[in-house]
Amino acid sequence: MSQRSGQEDPERYLFVDRAVVYNPTAQADWTAKRLVWIPSERHGFEAASVREERGDEVVVELAENGKKAVVNKDDIQKMNPPKFSKVEDMAELTCLNEASVLHNLKDRYYSGLIYTYSGLFCVVINPYKNLPIYSENIIEMYRGKKRHEMPPHIYAISESAYRCMLQDREDQSILCTGESGAGKTENTKKVIQYLAHVASSHKGRKDHVPPESPKPAKLQSGTLFYGELERQLLQANPILESFGNAKTVKNDNSSRFGKFIRINFDVTGYIVGANIETYLLEKSRAIRQAKDERTFHIFYQLVAGAGEHLKSDLLLEGFNNYRFLSNGNIPIPGQQDKDNFHETMEAMHIMSFAHEEILAMLKVVSSVLQFGNIVFKKERNSDQASMPDNTAAQKLCHLLGMNVMEFTRAILSPRIKVGRDYVQKAQTKEQADFAVEALAKATYERLFRWLVHRINKALDRTKRQGASFIGILDIAGFEIFQLNSFEQLCINYTNEKLQQLFNHTMFVLEQEEYQREGIEWSFIDFGLDLQPCIDLIERPANPPGVLALLDEECWFPKATDKTFVDKLIQEQGTHTKFQRPRQLKDKADFCIIHYAGRVDYKADEWLMKNMDPLNDNVATLLHQSTDKFVAELWKDEIQTIQRASFYDNITSLDEPAVDRIVGLDQVAGMNETAFGATYKTKKGMFRTVGQLYKESLTKLMATLRNTNPNFVRCIIPNHEKRAGKLEPHLVLDQLRCNGVLEGIRICRQGFPNRIVFQEFRQRYEILTPNAIPKGFMDGKQACERMIQALELDPNLFRIGQSKIFFRAGVLAHLEEERDLKITDIIIYFQSVCRGYLARKAFAKKQQQLSALKVLQRNCAAYLKLRHWQWWRLFTKVKPLLQVTRQEEELQAKDEELIKVKERQLKVENELVDMERKHQQLLEEKNILAEQLHAETELFAEAEEMRVRLLSRKQELEEILHDLESRVEEEEERNQSLQNEKKKMQSHIQDLEEQLDEEEAARQKLQLDKVTAEAKIKKMEEDILLLEDQNSKFLKEKKLLEDRINEMTSQLAEEEEKAKNLGKVKNKQEVMMVDLEERLKKEEKTRQELEKAKRKLEAETTDLQDQIVELQAQIEELKAQLAKKEEELQAALVRSDEEALQKNNALKQVRELQAQLAELQEDLESEKMCRNKAEKLKRDLSEELEALKTELEDTLDTTAAQQELRTKREQEVAELKKAIDEESKNHEAQIQDMRQRHATVLEELSEQLEQAKRFKANLEKSKQSLENDNRELTCEVNGLQLARTDSEHKRKKLEAQLQEFMSRATEVERVKGELAERSNKLQTELDNVSALLEEAEKKSVKLAKEVDNLNSKLQDSEDLRQEETRQKLNLSGQIRQLEVDKNTLLEQQEEDEEARRNLEKQLQSVQAQLFETKKKLDEDVGAMEGMEEVKKKLQKDLELAHQHLEEKTISLDKMEKTKNRLQQELDDQVVDLDHQRQIVSNLEKKQKKFDQMLAEEKTISARYAEERDRAEAEAREKETKALSMARALEEALEAKEELERFNKQLRAEMEDLISSKDDVGKNVHDLEKSKRTLEQQVEEMRTQLEELEDELQATEDAKLRLEVNMQAMKAQFDRDAQAKDEQGEEKKRALVKQVREMETELEDERKQRTLAVAAKKKLEMDLNELEGQIEAANKGREEALKQLKKLQAQMKDYQRELEEARASRDEIFTQSKENEKKLKSLEAEILQLQEDQAAAERARRHAEQERDELADEISNSASGKSSLLEEKRRLEARIAQLEEELEEEQGNMEMLNDRFRKSTMQVETLNTELAAERNTAQKSENARQQMERQNKELKAKLAELEGAVKSKFKATITALETKILQMEEQLEQETKEKAAANKTVRRTEKKLKEVMMQVDDERRHADQYKEQMEKANSRLKQLKRQLEEAEEEATRANASRRKLQRELDDSSEANEGLTREITSLKNRLRRGGPVSSFSSSRSGRRNLNLDGASVDMSDDDADSRSGDFNETQTSNAE
Repeated sequence: MSQRSGQEDPERYLFVDRAVVYNPTAQADWTAKRLVWIPSERHGFEAASVREERGDEVVVELAENGKKAVVNKDDIQKMNPPKFSKVEDMAELTCLNEASVLHNLKDRYYSGLIYTYSGLFCVVINPYKNLPIYSENIIEMYRGKKRHEMPPHIYAISESAYRCMLQDREDQSILCTGESGAGKTENTKKVIQYLAHVASSHKGRKDHVPPESPKPAKLQSGTLFYGELERQLLQANPILESFGNAKTVKNDNSSRFGKFIRINFDVTGYIVGANIETYLLEKSRAIRQAKDERTFHIFYQLVAGAGEHLKSDLLLEGFNNYRFLSNGNIPIPGQQDKDNFHETMEAMHIMSFAHEEILAMLKVVSSVLQFGNIVFKKERNSDQASMPDNTAAQKLCHLLGMNVMEFTRAILSPRIKVGRDYVQKAQTKEQADFAVEALAKATYERLFRWLVHRINKALDRTKRQGASFIGILDIAGFEIFQLNSFEQLCINYTNEKLQQLFNHTMFVLEQEEYQREGIEWSFIDFGLDLQPCIDLIERPANPPGVLALLDEECWFPKATDKTFVDKLIQEQGTHTKFQRPRQLKDKADFCIIHYAGRVDYKADEWLMKNMDPLNDNVATLLHQSTDKFVAELWKDEIQTIQRASFYDNITSLDEPAVDRIVGLDQVAGMNETAFGATYKTKKGMFRTVGQLYKESLTKLMATLRNTNPNFVRCIIPNHEKRAGKLEPHLVLDQLRCNGVLEGIRICRQGFPNRIVFQEFRQRYEILTPNAIPKGFMDGKQACERMIQALELDPNLFRIGQSKIFFRAGVLAHLEEERDLKITDIIIYFQSVCRGYLARKAFAKKQQQLSALKVLQRNCAAYLKLRHWQWWRLFTKVKPLLQVTRQEEELQAKDEELIKVKERQLKVENELVDMERKHQQLLEEKNILAEQLHAETELFAEAEEMRVRLLSRKQELEEILHDLESRVEEEEERNQSLQNEKKKMQSHIQDLEEQLDEEEAARQKLQLDKVTAEAKIKKMEEDILLLEDQNSKFLKEKKLLEDRINEMTSQLAEEEEKAKNLGKVKNKQEVMMVDLEERLKKEEKTRQELEKAKRKLEAETTDLQDQIVELQAQIEELKAQLAKKEEELQAALVRSDEEALQKNNALKQVRELQAQLAELQEDLESEKMCRNKAEKLKRDLSEELEALKTELEDTLDTTAAQQELRTKREQEVAELKKAIDEESKNHEAQIQDMRQRHATVLEELSEQLEQAKRFKANLEKSKQSLENDNRELTCEVNGLQLARTDSEHKRKKLEAQLQEFMSRATEVERVKGELAERSNKLQTELDNVSALLEEAEKKSVKLAKEVDNLNSKLQDSEDLRQEETRQKLNLSGQIRQLEVDKNTLLEQQEEDEEARRNLEKQLQSVQAQLFETKKKLDEDVGAMEGMEEVKKKLQKDLELAHQHLEEKTISLDKMEKTKNRLQQELDDQVVDLDHQRQIVSNLEKKQKKFDQMLAEEKTISARYAEERDRAEAEAREKETKALSMARALEEALEAKEELERFNKQLRAEMEDLISSKDDVGKNVHDLEKSKRTLEQQVEEMRTQLEELEDELQATEDAKLRLEVNMQAMKAQFDRDAQAKDEQGEEKKRALVKQVREMETELEDERKQRTLAVAAKKKLEMDLNELEGQIEAANKGREEALKQLKKLQAQMKDYQRELEEARASRDEIFTQSKENEKKLKSLEAEILQLQEDQAAAERARRHAEQERDELADEISNSASGKSSLLEEKRRLEARIAQLEEELEEEQGNMEMLNDRFRKSTMQVETLNTELAAERNTAQKSENARQQMERQNKELKAKLAELEGAVKSKFKATITALETKILQMEEQLEQETKEKAAANKTVRRTEKKLKEVMMQVDDERRHADQYKEQMEKANSRLKQLKRQLEEAEEEATRANASRRKLQRELDDSSEANEGLTREITSLKNRLRRGGPVSSFSSSRSGRRNLNLDGASVDMSDDDADSRSGDFNETQTSNAE
């Protein structure tokens, strides 16, 4: 960041080009495109324009490449207006967000502007190149200037700090923070450079050089001379950089320590001294470095730059010979270590370092390198370390002034104090290496602290006391690595404190300004936001913080890093800023949430780093060194300079030989502390690094709080060290870590944007033009009025005393409004200017046209006269004629008299003409009135048409609104259905969980029942054992009597129940044979059962495999369900998009309707123009006819008339040209109209096609949504049915549970009786038969159970069929089969045990005793199993509680979703309001269009007026032409009079000649008059010839005009006819389209009504569902109450179980004692009697306990009476089932067959299961959840059925029948719904057909109308033809009458001829001379015939000629 000495302009890197910033095109682009920022992985944020909003997402178009993207609304950030581009202070940005801050910094950085303000911050980005902005000229530029007067710069920060110090007498501080390589050190140097230049006490002496320094200090900008103190202050940096800086991966000159440079000033502002304090030296870098990094610069400078003499003194070697130089010699680009070494030495000389001091320092540096060359090795026989080669040790001791032997002894075997004695302890290799490295680090650290102390001593000036100071803090910024250690904790702790200082300072200043401006504001201390994190680190106790716990652990010898972490988690685990590792595999030990983010810390070696141990033996040796400098380094007094923290990287040691902490822990006192305060501690006091660092930081913060801080934040743009490249994510992380974004967050809490009253009024008054009255007004009042007019929210602004304050983003909104207003004004201004210029140009064209006409007329006159000789003579002679003036005056008088007379005649003629014209005008007026009346009628018709169109438009808009509302209702209904579906699903899950809980409770109760039965069995067996052999002989008689009675009762029952066993009552022998056969059968069945058992075991394994596969399928189905849900979401998104498309289509329809209206209006205007053109054409034709008549009348006139005709022809030509131009314009307009009409028609057709396609898509989507709704309703109904069935099942199961409890007591009692019977029948055959009967009963029971199995298999088949229908789960059947198998096996084992017991009882009593022992063992195992079952039940209960909690959580989630949906509904309402606003805007646009239409009408009216004026002018010209014609006539008359006068004069002259004698006198006069008369005659002749030529030309022109007029008329008629036809065709097409749209709107309206009806129906269904849900919730509450009751009963059972267990233990001990006594009975009979008495006592005791247990059980049963009363309905059913069981005992023989069938059915079940597995995979994904729920319910039901066996078959079948009925009902309902949908579709189709018929009828009606019109026209034509035919008929009648007359004449001639013929015949008969006569007659006759044929028609002539020929032929014969 150093400056450059080139000629480049430095202002380019300081000032912003405001012309680019205030670019109006950029402002307009920002306003038009709605630009925003969206996140980008590559650029951080990218500019994009908002195109469309879709709910929570927004469609944007990227500004860079035009691509579109969909972004969440929350990810979008607003963009600032271009006015704020490259703003110097980012706090002024109206949109304060990360994107805007990053964009502003990026723009400035790419423009070369590296400094930017952000509130109190000055953000600096490293440019990685030299900039010319640090020269002396730049310093002078900033000197004495305020911060806001100059662009951002480090000099501006320095100047403001310096001026504040002088003016306020307050200490200042400049805090430079940032990452390594960001430029902290360089900016610190620039601050010192500026202060040294500005505050130098060396004034005016440039050649003053102190004797200590060889040459003055040089700055990079040139040679600057300072005083001695200033030069030393500047030269302190190179020394500190050599010893404290190093090359890292990020930075070639990275400061590895923090420093606080305090520069003291006196009262006048001159520098009087300085002091430097350092922090956080990374001393571990002295012993090892990372890859591609270097240690401190001084090591490389010393090895590279030392001379030979110095190398020999310091024992220096090459780079590669030192172990501590890990990477060897790594050069720095652009720098030479040798030159840097000389500069460092020169700086030390300037700082007045003595040569001995420099040499001693370099020795210590060399010794640090030698420490690394000491090599230790491990001895062979022990772990002790040894030093085989002590060469490095000798060099080290030589440099440090120590004894080698003592040094090696202190390292390898140091002395340790044990008690009061010292003992030498051998060190291992690791311990020795650690000790050497620790010594090297401590030595270099002490050297660095001594160096800083020495520099401070050189800079201190005690003579001049400082009045105030400026502190410059250069410290590392916030660091977040992947794993952070103790050093990062210290750095982050420092930055937390600095950020807290910034927050407090910033908002104190902000709030002070608020108070100055008088704004209402409650004081907020934002520094408290960081206090919890700071307390977490530094709190001393209650609870202790991180540093306090670390210090506490350092006191304990056995403490480790793990114990520290555990204690930290224990103490601070609940802290808000503290987090544990997220996973067990995390490498981090704990996390702290800082303001910059979450930081993971690894606590490895923290205790070691905090204690910082040293070898005490070596420390004492160093303290006693012969080198004074080394001894001074290691004495206590040098520790006065405070040490802060260390970057240690020590490897952990197993047994570190740490004597005690040496170093800062031995500080005796501090002569002067870092901040000038005295601090003393006790000698030998244990001081940790963290403790010292905390104290130093506390003092630093106290110092900074007493100063006025200035903040500089340095940022590294990239890690590649490339200029001009900026990585956005890297910069954002640094902004976050540096607190810039935190400062922006605080700015947002207040009013960051502020503006002065005058500027606000000047910029934004355009938005409120009428708010401020004219005249003077105070700025505050004006702003208040403007704010009221703007209607801003009061929370968005505050008005102070001199400024107005705004929240973030308000100014951007005002800028948008201002831009829109300015664009409107500019557009209006441009339109006015263009209109004015066009009118001016038109006026100029008119003037030019009139001037051209005048010029043409004058030129024509000149051209006519220029060749006339007389004219030339006249022009030459006229000036010379002066003699004949008198005669000319007389003649003039005569001419005036003549003229007066002529005028009088003219006036009279004009009066006559005026009267005639008045009459003509009156007639024209009447004609115009009639035309006006016709026009008004047409206008009225057009107005009516417009009103009808407006009404139609309103109707269409209403229909459109209805359609929109219907669509919105459909969407809302769909959303509500979705929500209801989710609620129902959650509710069903809750019910299932309740069922699971109730099932678990039932199983627990069942297990309790089993345990109670087991207890009772054990009690009975104990009683039997006690009564064996003792009570057999005493109670034999009673037992036999009781048994006989029981057997008789049983036999009676058997006779009643089983008819097949009637013969067995009388014949016991036959019964014995039967029993033996039955026993054989039982053995066979047992074998078969064992085979079946093995098969069932194999089947169970297969079924378990199938269960695993089904579980995998269930998981797959779950995944498919998730996919379906995603598809549903996508479908919802598509529906939203389609809704938007529909809205767009509706908008297009409205636009098309508006275009149709415009086209119709244009058509009407064209018709009007055409009518006007036709009228104009008629008028012109009339005028032409009038001209023709006038021309014909004036053909015979004289030359004057010919001139008038030429003028008339010119006017006619002009009129022709005007007509041509008008026709051309008209044709062009018509062509434009045609093109526009064609384009509009094409657009309309395309838009209509798009609308149709969109409508089809909407209909498809609507149908799909309706289908989804139907499916949802079906699913809801199915869920309701399943819920009701599950509730019924639950109630029945509860009833069954109560029945089980009651049956258990009965079974226990029956079992006791059976046991007594088995003991009584030991010796008698009756007893055996009774026992066999009991076996038969059991076998019958087995047969019944097998039957039940068969029925269950049948039920399972039914269930399988149901599962194929309803897609139920197969796991329930598998569990059912397993339970059935287990129960069969248990029953089989019980039967076998019973048979064995009977055989053993028949054989011997001893065998019974042996079996009783076995039963006791089995009971013990059963008790253990019961305990396991109890544990399982407890686990199940816990799982049930967990399920209940999960369900409550899911219920909360559902409530949250409900709230979210409610919010979405509110958003939809807001969108609806927005759409209504859009509709109102469209209505306003329609009104504007109507206004434009009215304006067009006014324009057309104005054109009509202009046409009328033109017609009036034409009429005026006609009148002028007439007057000219009259003038021509008068001229001709005058000519005739002159000719007569001429004749008279000639006559008089002849008279005079003849009368007078004196001829000579009058000769002259006569000749004179003769010449004059001849001249006049010649002139008249020439004029007459010219007039004749002109007359001929006018006649030719007239003929041409007539021909052209006829051609134009024909062309115009053809064009008009074609236009009419096209207009009619277009009109018909438009009408057709309008009708089609009307039909579509009608369809939409009908669909809307149907949708409204469906919506009402769904709302009713929804209400019903809500009621059902409420009922289900009530049932759920009742079930929870019952669950609580069952849990209480469970606890009672557990207490009973514990009591029974205690009694069982007692009985067990007693049974053991009895066994011993029985053994002794065999030896001693007396003991047997004693044992008998004891057994009697035990029996009595057991009987008492049994009675007590029975009483307790009866009490518990009575306590459950409430449940039994509720379930009495099922008890009757159970009794019926028991009767059926007793009836089916006789079906024993069918056992084998049924069992075989059961095995076959099981095999078929297996195959069917495999088939069903394949079908289940292909099942519908949408119903998987319901299927799984039904399967679980079925499984639970099957388990319950297996538990209670087949007693509840009827209930299950009833439930199944109910399910079937419900399914049938559901199918019927679906069918009905499908039928209803079909009917609806049919009706819709019929409606469409009807509408199409209506349209056809309309079209037919239109066609009929057209045909009627054609017929009318045809009728008119026929009438005309009829009239013509009548005329022809009259003419034909006349000709017919004429022919009749001719016919009469011809008949008369014919008669005459016949008479002649007859006479001729008579003569021939007489035989006279006929030939001559005949010939003459024939000739005469031919002539007569010819003469007659002239008058005859052709027909008459033919007939007569035929007659004549016949007569001739007859004559010839």
